Amino acid sequence: MKLQVNGEERTISEGTTLAQLLEELGFGGKYVAVERNKEIVPFRTYNETDLCGGDCLEIVTLVGGG
Repeated sequence: MKLQVNGEERTISEGTTLAQLLEELGFGGKYVAVERNKEIVPFRTYNETDLCGGDCLEIVTLVGGG
């Protein structure tokens, strides 16, 4: 199935969770904020959030500086 991740189309397998996608994209273990279809996804639900065809995700990483 197809969805959008940060403006780019991506194909994933049926039944993929948000946590699995983040791991696949190299974000596993990193602090990120995820917006799914214009709604923030709570971190504690990443493992149980099943993605659907047509979803639009925005993934933002935290960057420190000074």
